[in-house]
Amino acid sequence: MDRARLVLEDGTVVEGIAFGARKTTFGELVFNTSMTGYQESLTDPSYAGQILLLTYPLIGNYGVNADDFESRRIWPRGFAVHEACEAPSHHKGGNKTVDEFLRDHGVPGLQGIDTRALTVKTRARGTLKAAICQEGDSVEEAFHKVRTMPHPDAENLVGQVTAARPVRLEATGKGRREIALLDCGAKENIVRSLRELGHVTRLPYNATMRDLERIAPDGVFCSNGPGDPSHAEILRTTVPLLRGAAERYPVMGICLGHQLLGLAFGAKTFKLKFGHRGANQPVKDLESGRVFITSQNHGYAVDVESARAAGLEVAQLNGNDGTAEGLRHARLPVFSVQYHPEAHPGPRDTWHLFQRFERMMAEHPGGR
Repeated sequence: MDRARLVLEDGTVVEGIAFGARKTTFGELVFNTSMTGYQESLTDPSYAGQILLLTYPLIGNYGVNADDFESRRIWPRGFAVHEACEAPSHHKGGNKTVDEFLRDHGVPGLQGIDTRALTVKTRARGTLKAAICQEGDSVEEAFHKVRTMPHPDAENLVGQVTAARPVRLEATGKGRREIALLDCGAKENIVRSLRELGHVTRLPYNATMRDLERIAPDGVFCSNGPGDPSHAEILRTTVPLLRGAAERYPVMGICLGHQLLGLAFGAKTFKLKFGHRGANQPVKDLESGRVFITSQNHGYAVDVESARAAGLEVAQLNGNDGTAEGLRHARLPVFSVQYHPEAHPGPRDTWHLFQRFERMMAEHPGGR
């Protein structure tokens, strides 16, 4: 068995067994607490630039199947687990192993390590830059690069995962709305959910108001995505587009889209110590008092006080740390949530938010 090491910027070196592609890789180490959904997580563009660590000890037991892709490829730069199953079984015929899946996409993995101890370290220390270093490669050189390299969020990660050009997708449900999707790294189940409401035109993150006008949408949706919402290129393109769109069309945002809408109206964002990544995050709706269990994957949040100072209503809060989970505008048909109502993986407790978006489009036909 080939050996490999996880090298952290604080000097920690953890040895394990290599699987997947045999190459050294660098990124930000983040953890996800979900018990299932590893295929959806691996293909979630929001993990671009990161090394994904899963806390659940056995990964890959139901294989990899054709139905559970959330994009065309694996996005994390590396994958770290306690044990990767070598003999998967599933009724969908998912008999490809995670090892084979990673090899197909050129992504290295590391197993045989104490992922829960690393999770405790990350919770205490905060997320760390890291490397998966293959046997035969220099640990000292990897450690030097980890310590000195720019943080992956300094890259325009959204530019790496967005749609290359506008793509129109026909409705699959009874709805016939025209929806403009600003693709900052949209998961496929967002696209599927929106297509139940109407026709969807998937636009690159740096689309212009003229691009929106060509579509004449009934509503604009801003997706999830990776990286820092206040990256200079995002502030130059997506944020002002959202501000202009909000004056003309109903707008909904999720995850990164939630953060970008906050920035568009003058709120501030900040990096969380270790982020929210898992399928059991509690969110409290302040109007109804109801608590939802949500699927989340993000490392930044909207500052609550700055959102209120900007005239936005903070409608929902995270039950664990009180961060902003839902925003809405007092005057305009605009709202956003930090979590993933489309699930995949995770609970579908909040899918009704897509229906709320549909009602907004019906109540404000043709924009304003």
